[in-house]
Amino acid sequence: MKLLNFETLEPRYFYLLVGLGALLTLVGLGAAHHMETHGHVVTGMDNQIVWGMPHVFAIFMIIAASGVLNVASIGSVFGKTLYKPRAPLSGLLALTLLAGGLMVLMLDLGRPERFVIAATHYNFTSVFAWNVFLYSGFFAIVGFYLWCLMDPAMKNLAKKAGLLAFIWRFILTTGTGSIFAFLVARQAYQSAILAPMFIVLSFAWGLAIFLLVQSCMFAWNGVKLHPHIHQRLARLLGIFIAAGLFFAAVYHVTNLYYARQADFTRFILLDGDVFPGLFWLVYVLIGGALPMLLLFLGQRSTYKTLLAALATILGAFAHLYVFIIGGQSFPLNIFPGFDITSTFADGAISYYSPSVFEILLGVGGLALAFTATTIGVRVLRFLPEDDLKGLQAAVDTAEATQAN
Repeated sequence: MKLLNFETLEPRYFYLLVGLGALLTLVGLGAAHHMETHGHVVTGMDNQIVWGMPHVFAIFMIIAASGVLNVASIGSVFGKTLYKPRAPLSGLLALTLLAGGLMVLMLDLGRPERFVIAATHYNFTSVFAWNVFLYSGFFAIVGFYLWCLMDPAMKNLAKKAGLLAFIWRFILTTGTGSIFAFLVARQAYQSAILAPMFIVLSFAWGLAIFLLVQSCMFAWNGVKLHPHIHQRLARLLGIFIAAGLFFAAVYHVTNLYYARQADFTRFILLDGDVFPGLFWLVYVLIGGALPMLLLFLGQRSTYKTLLAALATILGAFAHLYVFIIGGQSFPLNIFPGFDITSTFADGAISYYSPSVFEILLGVGGLALAFTATTIGVRVLRFLPEDDLKGLQAAVDTAEATQAN
């Protein structure tokens, strides 16, 4: 089997990719510096919508970091041979995506120089404090898992490390969902369904990113993915997308069941500015129905799978925008059944338009993940190395058994 890494990619192209990623990362850092020095007045955020576009990018990368590790878990925890060669790349992507997401998150919250205080003084009644341990624990556990995978002397611990990483990533995504589920200051969020919904969504979003990265790096090395592997991964992506749509439907149906949530649900799904269009057109149709049609109807090709993965990621951003921004745009009903009057924005819908600086910060986080992944693959053997002869023999045996 041909060794897959960036050794076969001409050095000038490798340095071009790293340079482009580093440049975009610096642009993102520059945007964060501009927002830090000039204040929120240069963003689209205000005192009603305090989590803007950077949070959409950050939450996407954090959820996807957990989900992309699912590829490794299927191989290490559940013993699926086909997925085991993909475990190192899966672990690397999990670390780089989480690093990119946390970069955006910390820079968007403001005063990043005070992070040391946040990391050493904890309020254990806050779910945000819990997540400090969840994120740092994820880095440590996945790093140890990669060590076990790539060091022959540690191979005997790989399964146990994989199981620990599998459990921790569920806890991590539950913690991310709980940030919103425990937030009583926004009636759009407070729901126990959010933690399992985030876990299921992470499966699809993480696998979509993995398929894109694997395809690009295989193409750069002039290697084609075995059709059997491609079919399995594509089918799994379709199943995860369907499961994510199901949980999104359960979330909105649950809100419809409660009378106090009816106005908010109508706002999100029918008459709330840009949110209904983003939800139905971009998330449900483009990010859900279209990928499933591409993956389940007709012959699955590499191009159809990549298009489905791209559509899934686009739908993910739309879904998070509706969820995060829409949830803040709708006014909070503090005392249901009573009329409340004051001199400040009673019952008013808040409107938000992201500034270019917010978008650049989010892109900078993605660029950091891209740059770190590119360098990691160049330095170490992270790319899948399939035993194609053994795989083909297994496929032939299975087809012969099925024919008989």
